[in-house]
Formats: sequence, structure tokens, C-alpha cells
Amino acid sequence: MTIVLAKPRVDGLSEAVSVLREWQRDEAPLQLHPGDLGWFWRFGAEATAAAVRTWSRGGRILAVGLLDGPGLMRLTTAPDAWRDEELARQMAGDMAEPERGVLPAGKACVEAPMGALVRDVLFEAGWNADAPWAPLRYDLTEPVQDPGVRVEVIGPERAHVRAAVHRASFESPRFTGERWHAMAAGPAYADARCLVAYDDHDNAVAAVTVWSAGPGRPGLLEPMGVHADHRGHGYGRAVCVAAAGALQRLGSSSALVCTAKAAGIATYESAGFQRLPERLDISRA
Repeated sequence: MTIVLAKPRVDGLSEAVSVLREWQRDEAPLQLHPGDLGWFWRFGAEATAAAVRTWSRGGRILAVGLLDGPGLMRLTTAPDAWRDEELARQMAGDMAEPERGVLPAGKACVEAPMGALVRDVLFEAGWNADAPWAPLRYDLTEPVQDPGVRVEVIGPERAHVRAAVHRASFESPRFTGERWHAMAAGPAYADARCLVAYDDHDNAVAAVTVWSAGPGRPGLLEPMGVHADHRGHGYGRAVCVAAAGALQRLGSSSALVCTAKAAGIATYESAGFQRLPERLDISRA
């Protein structure tokens, strides 16, 4: 049967989120997570639909990609399709031809799980290994320690607090209360929580959003940030511990995160996350 590349409509995004939930496995390398689509949803449902690509055979989705920026395709496949040669070559071919609507011409980067055959096919086509990323994992089979600070689960009425901490953490004005509400309206947020940590003077000092993929599956932290005025006091560690606890209460088997920053790695490790083998993205000039 022919493999079909598609750009889902808004009403088809729930299926993409659903299959991504089903594909999450503790034994698998870090891969595209429903929380990645959930975080992108801050730009709205229409923008998310425009950024998602699916590859299907016989009506079954075998791969999902997210165009997370002008030249970055983040993708994964169904567990039984990681080494599917027909699929891998179809995906690589679609990413090589701009008119197919997957990647634009010129410089581009692909994030795919280590071990997926599509990586090998892209290397054969002349793509190169790009910068390394550090995945980290927190095993949630044991009790999670207390974070040691007050942590609030943010609802709609406090969205502006979560958004303000994010802006102060990343020096970016783009995440607003309105964007939070757009994100929370997406199907992935049904299994998500936003947490804000406070210091002893009730200042909001750090924040994180956690995304469950369902009971018994890995959850994701995306994003986590510490307010620029409150760094160096352990609040990043505290909010990461709180994130692990929140995912455990949601039934997650583990908590995953990925970063390229040394400071981020140190923060996650101090909270009890363990480093996994590094992941290399793939790029073309």
C-alpha cells in the first residue's frame, strides 16, 4: 500500500496527539512527545495544524512530524515502524523536495530518535550530524522527594503568573496569558499541568509545564525556566522535583527532558534526573 503524506486539518490533530501518546515507551530513545505538540499549541490550533505532518499506510498513521520553526522538523514513528525501509525512504524523500511541503529549501535540521532508520537514510543522502543534545530521565517508580518550596498548580485564572515567569526566564515577550489559554485549549493539555514555585516572600521564581502521555508512559517537562532575578538559589532544582511529583500523580512511569545547555543539565541532575545517551540532530547546509 502507498504511504501517504498529509497535513492534518484542525479536527485531525487529536488523532496525531493520540498516536504520539501510544508510541511513548520507557525503553525507547527520547522521541517526539504529545507534549511537544501541546506546547506548540500556544500559537493556536490553526498554526499547529499547519506545522504537523503525518505519514500513513492503509489509513494508519506510521509517523508524525512537527515543523518547529522554519527549518526544523521534529519527528518520530510508530514503534513497529522504526526500521521500516519504505517509510524511511519516503520520509527522507519528502524532506528533500521543498514542493512536498515538509521542509523548505536550504539549511534544515531534523530531530529523529536515535536508532530510527530515517536517520541512516538521511546520512546516506549527504546530511550531517549536528549539535548534541542531552536527554535526561527521572524514574517515577519510587517516591519523589518534597521540593522544599511552595508550588502552585496554575489554572486559567492564574495564567498570567505562569506567563510572566516564562517571559522573565527566557527573555522572550511572546508567551502571554492569551497564549497560555490557547495552549490549554488543545487536547494534549488534558494530561498536562503548569506549576509555579514561590520563594519565602511569595515571589514567583520558577515555572514548568509537564505533559503526561497517559498512565504507565513517560511524561515530559516542556518548558522549565527560572526567573532571571531569582537564579542561583536552587529554585530550578525545586521546580524540577515538583514536576516529577506532578507527573507521578498523573500516573507517568518516568519524567523526560532534553537540553543542550550545561546549566540546564546540572539543574536536572541535581533534581535526580539521570543522563541518557546523547542525541545528535541531523542537518543539511
